[in-house]
Amino acid sequence: MNVSSEKRKSGIALIGDVPWGTHFCQFYKTKQDLLDMLVPYFKAGLEHNEFCMWVTSEPLSVEDARRAMKKAVPHFEEHLRKGQIEIIPYDQWYTKGGKFKEKRVLNGWVSRLNSALKKGFDGLRLTGNTFWIEKKDWQAFTDYEATVNNVLGNYKMLAICTYSLRKCGVMEIVDVVKNHEFALAMNQGEWQIVSNPASS
Repeated sequence: MNVSSEKRKSGIALIGDVPWGTHFCQFYKTKQDLLDMLVPYFKAGLEHNEFCMWVTSEPLSVEDARRAMKKAVPHFEEHLRKGQIEIIPYDQWYTKGGKFKEKRVLNGWVSRLNSALKKGFDGLRLTGNTFWIEKKDWQAFTDYEATVNNVLGNYKMLAICTYSLRKCGVMEIVDVVKNHEFALAMNQGEWQIVSNPASS
């Protein structure tokens, strides 16, 4: 049950407008693939009074993300200064304290959302890059994604999770698609939407 049927601009032409609670993913090969999706996604969030949070991992650093946003968004420094966007590396979020803990990460998102709403923002727009995940963390992270997919509809949040095709085999791709409403993937030079039949 979505918290609101109100549509938000995704910033991604292929997707168009989406309701709060939308949780989708992108499979990428290159740094440019990430920037092609995430820069317009966050630009739309900043333009529509949303608090934005970008958790980076290889191949994109915090500095790369900032540089790309600065180029695409007029007065980007102003958004940074007023605390409308936070760009941090994965080890300050997912593996804070050296270990991935599902509950801590989930509570962290909700706490960021509550603080954003108190400051007058409409909601939270986020992304997390999963390149840091090692084989030993895969099952725990898959469980976390399933939980996020089940609860996100209760919150004024939009989330795009990014997965490197260099690190995903067939079974991992199946796990990822299963835990998101839909996926974006490059096919013969064009981005396409891969739907999850279970979430339609």
